[in-house]
Amino acid sequence: MRTTLPSTARRSRRPAAVALAAVLTAVALAGCSDARGAAPRGEGTREAAKEVRRPPVRAGFDYQIGGGYRPAAGVRVVSRDRGDRPQSGQYNVCYVNAFQAQPDALDWWQEHHPRLLLRTESGEPVLDREWDEALFDLSTSERREALARIVGRWIDGCADSGFQAVELDNLDSYERSGGRLGHADNAAFAALLTRRAHRSGLAAGQKNAAELLPRRARMGFDFAVTEECGQYDECEQYAAAYDDRVLDVEYGAKGLAAACRTWGDQVSIVRRDLDVLPEGQEGHVSERC
Repeated sequence: MRTTLPSTARRSRRPAAVALAAVLTAVALAGCSDARGAAPRGEGTREAAKEVRRPPVRAGFDYQIGGGYRPAAGVRVVSRDRGDRPQSGQYNVCYVNAFQAQPDALDWWQEHHPRLLLRTESGEPVLDREWDEALFDLSTSERREALARIVGRWIDGCADSGFQAVELDNLDSYERSGGRLGHADNAAFAALLTRRAHRSGLAAGQKNAAELLPRRARMGFDFAVTEECGQYDECEQYAAAYDDRVLDVEYGAKGLAAACRTWGDQVSIVRRDLDVLPEGQEGHVSERC
């Protein structure tokens, strides 16, 4: 999720509930090769590539990465965290924090894969200060491939759980790298992850980063998950790039009104509260056009 910041600083932002899910799974990290706690599988054990089904166009959408709940009538597409279960009978998108390390997994990364974290000149991890997340080092093909093997197992897990697609968050981590990463680095890593998703039978969604849309063919994404494209007048760019296969999340009434007024009959739009709270919790918001 992204906060309402100037356009050059807008970025993805995850709610506290997603961070809590990482805490609960972090206890299983010791002795594992997967930073989510799952034992690694052999790289050659997946079946041949399966048929990939992209999300439906103009479908009712709900963004539930802070905790799943029963979708409202008319909702056909649901996005949930990879630690959650997909919703039966819906098209399910699996949320993966693919370009940065969860705060509670930093010690694991430091112990098992210290070379895969982006470093400052003094050797400290480069952090996303807002969320206290270390950036992955995507600056070389060797490190991208090593990271893709780890994140790829998370993607495989989404498929095994029954999701139909994956959204790969923090594609725009170069904005927080202090110039150590560029568009080409993140686009190259995205291409590795989308190939892994397709091999597992999952469609892959581009999360924000409108400036990378010219690279969409090389990255291999099938649809877009956008935050506040109505608020920032960006929906047209994503809709044109992905033939209206856009899942947009707005966090304010004005953004929802703008998105619905212009794009409500072409793309999928939902307004959620900033913490993406489950239904029944105080502050929960879930509205559609």
